[in-house]
Amino acid sequence: MRILLLTLACLWSGLSLNAQSRSAQKKVIKLMGCRFEVTAIADNDTIAWQAINTGIAEIERIERLISSWDRQSQTSAINRQAGIAPVSVDQELYDLIFRAKKISKLTQGAFDISFASMDRIWRFDGSMETMPTPEQIQKARQFINWEKVLLDRQNLTVFLQEKGMKIGFGAIGKGYAANRAKQLMQNIPGVHGGLVNASGDLICWGESHQPEGWTVKVADPKDKHKVLGWLQIADMSVVTSGDYERFVQFEGKRYAHIIDPRTGYPTTGIKSVTLVCPDAELADALATSVFVLGYDAGLNLINQLNGVECLIVTDDDELLSSKHLQLNYY
Repeated sequence: MRILLLTLACLWSGLSLNAQSRSAQKKVIKLMGCRFEVTAIADNDTIAWQAINTGIAEIERIERLISSWDRQSQTSAINRQAGIAPVSVDQELYDLIFRAKKISKLTQGAFDISFASMDRIWRFDGSMETMPTPEQIQKARQFINWEKVLLDRQNLTVFLQEKGMKIGFGAIGKGYAANRAKQLMQNIPGVHGGLVNASGDLICWGESHQPEGWTVKVADPKDKHKVLGWLQIADMSVVTSGDYERFVQFEGKRYAHIIDPRTGYPTTGIKSVTLVCPDAELADALATSVFVLGYDAGLNLINQLNGVECLIVTDDDELLSSKHLQLNYY
């Protein structure tokens, strides 16, 4: 799971007159292996907590569906049957994989859920002691190919064409979970706004507890306790992907946890990418894609997408942004 660093400005004082009578409640909980922050603005405390608990329950359900660590999940079944037989799946998982393949096509393979085979040789949990050899990397890379993730819409099956292939949702799953939690929370009568923040995969909607609305601070990759600037957003998702917390280092060179599925090697040239768009799932996938594509090709892609903006911090600490990003500086 990649670490996404983006901090939310939570200014609980100074509520606007419109929101003074609202209840603003928040819960922080560990889900999907990371820190989730779920906030609800509602008519009263009871409704706010109903919304928060509904959102959390939905995230837990999605985790059970897409987890590759849970042997009972449909994702694990797909991986076990790689090269053997198609696996019947729920419509929901089928649709998620279908959308992931569309992003793979859009990004020409920079985004690829079959990158999961690389976890055999790249581990960013502190257990790596030696650099993988080029032969090891090439052997693992041969199992990455989004076009060999075969979907049968009529029978709702998924088949990984080659034995040894694996899929994983580390670059899209938290965004999808945040989307789903938002959808259920906002449909509860008496809920007027909210926020779901999955360690930087953030989506908000409706009323805020702040007079200025929802304000998001973008962390400086050189020092996560410092801020590059802030974004004023409404009914929007913001995802920040950074390479500065999970990495390994060999012979003085740092290798970040974001792997280029086209080469099998970690990405270079970018320290962080912040993506802004209405959909958390898409923002999650595109943030990883821009990292892999690099800043030139990445910005070129984002500038062609309506309603999508991004901020890139290069390895040289240069700030690059898409055409219409409105980042506020202190």
